[in-house]
Amino acid sequence: MNALVNTSTKTPTNAPTLEQSAAAEAFPTGAHLVIQAGAGTGKTTTLAMLAHTARRQGRSGRYIAFNRAVARHAARSFPSEVSCGTAHALAYTAVGRRFQARMNAPRQAGWRTGAALGIDDGMTVRIGARTVTHKALSHTVLRTVTRFCQSADKEVAPHHVPPLRGAEPEPLHAHLAELVLPYARKAWADLQHPDHGVVRFEHDHYLKMWALSEPVIPADFLLLDEAQDTNPVVEQVFTAQRDHAQLVMVGDSAQAIYGWRGARDVMTGFDGRQLSLSRSFRFGPALAAEANRWLTIVGAPLRLTGAPDRETEVRTVRAPDAILCRTNAGAMVEVIRQLAADRRVALVGGGAALSALARAAHDLAAGRRTAHPELMLFETWGELREYAEFDPAGRDLLPLVELVDEHGTPALLGALQQLSPEESAEVTVSTAHRAKGREWASVRIADDFTGPDDLDELGEDGAPLPGPIDIDEARLAYVAVTRARSLLDIGGLSWINGHPAGDPRPAGGKPTEQAAGHMAQARKRGAGEK
Repeated sequence: MNALVNTSTKTPTNAPTLEQSAAAEAFPTGAHLVIQAGAGTGKTTTLAMLAHTARRQGRSGRYIAFNRAVARHAARSFPSEVSCGTAHALAYTAVGRRFQARMNAPRQAGWRTGAALGIDDGMTVRIGARTVTHKALSHTVLRTVTRFCQSADKEVAPHHVPPLRGAEPEPLHAHLAELVLPYARKAWADLQHPDHGVVRFEHDHYLKMWALSEPVIPADFLLLDEAQDTNPVVEQVFTAQRDHAQLVMVGDSAQAIYGWRGARDVMTGFDGRQLSLSRSFRFGPALAAEANRWLTIVGAPLRLTGAPDRETEVRTVRAPDAILCRTNAGAMVEVIRQLAADRRVALVGGGAALSALARAAHDLAAGRRTAHPELMLFETWGELREYAEFDPAGRDLLPLVELVDEHGTPALLGALQQLSPEESAEVTVSTAHRAKGREWASVRIADDFTGPDDLDELGEDGAPLPGPIDIDEARLAYVAVTRARSLLDIGGLSWINGHPAGDPRPAGGKPTEQAAGHMAQARKRGAGEK
């Protein structure tokens, strides 16, 4: 059976580490703090220590979490003087409640909203080799508004328009933005009316309105959790409080894995005292060493120490409790494999997302276009297959294409209907993104974690040299390998053992010249220096 364990429950509360004690001593000074908390290092326990220190000082504050479940969990450890909630909860009290009538509006297809905004039924435009239908255009308009609401910007701009599969090059995106922006601005104007409008009102809408009002949060201190994946809109509000409240950011910069949806690591570069939590209570020294390989590659500011009383092995695991995948398509592959092995399978987050992807693939394979955001620019199944096989941007869709070609979409949909609840499953399948914050006794990394492409250069043995490791991929790998407590099978990440950056700290203590070169290239790529 799978045990769903919160990391903080594994941290001894009666014997704080030296690093936890240092944080507890720094907090009463009122200085702004940045706490880099590695995987499984007792982050929530440490924040509770700070909150109880504040109580003794007679100070009250707020703990801001990423979601309500995390906030509720923290509230069980924090004194009543600390209010635990989300940024959305604060925004709802100040602004959102005025729009309650619109939030209860029935859902409708995006193209109907687009039609109400003036996107004519049957309208099509050409973007390079792709045809954008009125449905795809309507969906892109609504996603543009969402991305604007997650930003710190005051107006809707071209960079809020999401890139579309099959039309990624900048000239094509610029053409798309020119088409989308007038409708997106019209949609944002529609959302300003509390009692009527054609666009369905969502929680991110009132959060943005609240941020634009430049609110002042009444508190002596603010604790921001998961600060490495903060949307710019929340960062903007949080940092604006620094003149009247002590700010404490806590998180793990190496786990910043949501940049693709606009999140930003606000810990790096923040003007505050830097502290760290590096002693992991989740796993032992062997897994800490594996994690440190990835921490070195991403240039993280800390290295982990494993709990000496925990025996964690890094080896092949034939029947793991969890299998972590790089993509949704990869998760679908693993679900089918495990069902074929007659194991009861759970999927973190449920099968809705994969079912929607399979149904979209079914439509394309049957000669119909789909409104699914991943596939809506493709007119035929052959077009999608060509994109997945030959375009680097579509490589992650190749497992889906191969699955459909081999099994057919009815078989995929049937398999997803056989999923079990986690509490009764023998194995849990998850993407690495959804696994963040979770842990299992034994974990295997799925095959869709592939290594970087080879360079054109040849090594001394005549074989192509491996290319630099993408920083975002290395962060995701770090998250994946640190989910295990007892057994880790690095599986699809085994390529790291043959990569120059895979052993960056030899006996001398410094990276080899070759490894250092690859690490420098990786950091440049992570900073956008192609």
